[in-house]
Amino acid sequence: MARPSKPLLSRERIVACALALVDAEGLEAVSTRRLAAELGVSGPSLYNHFRTKDEILDAAADTVCAQVDVSMFTDGTDWRRALTDWARSYRAALNAHPNIVPFLARGPGRRPSQLRMADAVFGGMTEAGWPKAQATHIGALMRYFVAGSALGSFARGFVGDASLYEGDYPHLDQAHLLARHQRSVDEGAFETGLQALVDGLAARFPG
Repeated sequence: MARPSKPLLSRERIVACALALVDAEGLEAVSTRRLAAELGVSGPSLYNHFRTKDEILDAAADTVCAQVDVSMFTDGTDWRRALTDWARSYRAALNAHPNIVPFLARGPGRRPSQLRMADAVFGGMTEAGWPKAQATHIGALMRYFVAGSALGSFARGFVGDASLYEGDYPHLDQAHLLARHQRSVDEGAFETGLQALVDGLAARFPG
């Protein structure tokens, strides 16, 4: 039997193509027409796997969240260390696909990986002794913090023209150097904020 001239269309191929488009060009680049063209198929064939473009984006977003490690919430790790390790894993996953973050920020919806993550965090916090209401707040604030840090670079927001800051902005006399040290600045900011959050929560821990 002759092999098909093109790889068979599958959910996995569609999702991988959608995520590649989002990474390269942003959310606006994704349409069923564009996906069909990239995959070399007719537009209607996509509807055998997904009903709408948002369903495709949901699946792409869920693929990103599936990369986040949540095992620390069920293996006996102290809740402080669990939150810290999870936040770092979460940020790493989002940093690899920053253009999908605005879509993920809408909440988990029906996405299995994101719901499993929410369940793991909430369960880990309540089992550690946090009241349910506060455990909910912790999950929310950590999502705000991590997603916000992945939306863009603080350091790259400053232009490298030293003359821009002279005179009017005397306290920003080194701001033109920030972009050169983007990684260390952004990583340092994230780690400082993360430590402050966990230390602040530890001071309020009811246990």
